Amino acid sequence: MSGHSKWATTKHKKAALDSKRGKLFAKLIKNIEVAARTGGPDPDGNPTLFDAITKARKNSVPIDNIERARKRGGGLEAGGADWQTIMYEGYAPGGVAVLIECLTDNRNRAASEVRVALTRNGGSLADPGSVSYMFNRKGVVIVPKGSLTEDDVLMAVLDAGAEEVNDLGENFEVVCEASDLIPVRKALQDAGIDYESAEMSFVPTLNVPLEEDGARKIFKLIDALEDSDDVQNVWANFDVSDEVMEKIEA
Repeated sequence: MSGHSKWATTKHKKAALDSKRGKLFAKLIKNIEVAARTGGPDPDGNPTLFDAITKARKNSVPIDNIERARKRGGGLEAGGADWQTIMYEGYAPGGVAVLIECLTDNRNRAASEVRVALTRNGGSLADPGSVSYMFNRKGVVIVPKGSLTEDDVLMAVLDAGAEEVNDLGENFEVVCEASDLIPVRKALQDAGIDYESAEMSFVPTLNVPLEEDGARKIFKLIDALEDSDDVQNVWANFDVSDEVMEKIEA
């Protein structure tokens, strides 16, 4: 998981500074709308919405945009789209398994864009079930290091159900069962520990180690997938060493 997580956090840090910022905003807004629609517009009574709003605010999405999305999703304001969640499974170069979550109002467009992104970058769509068994649904909380140690984070979340705390360089990653995500997030808050994001994720059970060439190919493929407005999340079972990450980032 470490290579993927490190790459994802680095990439999102850069996304805040470049042309992908608009796409990131749109995806975060969509998350808020769907969370409000499924669990109601009150963040205090809807933990998924609370986390979606928190993540949007951490990524500097304007408060007005957040509020409008919350109201649209909760039916307090007109104009919400009929978003549907669809999961696609695929293979990337090097035998890497890929899970692609789409949030779309047009299934045909989403399927087409996912297929094109995969095939143009050396990947292929897979049959449902042929890849998903390699992943477990987990809760993942990203905590900025600051002056914190791994023990500080571990002590705060251990009794709340956390399974592991991973060092990602500038952040810690707390992994737990999906059902323990809210207690773990609350335990961090109670301990006065700030967190970057808390959300459901798919964690691979087995990783494929990649060298520089393979890593560049998979990053290019995932970038192509995430370039689609319909693609909300991409998970893949690869691992990249710190040495290879340094070469790529250079």
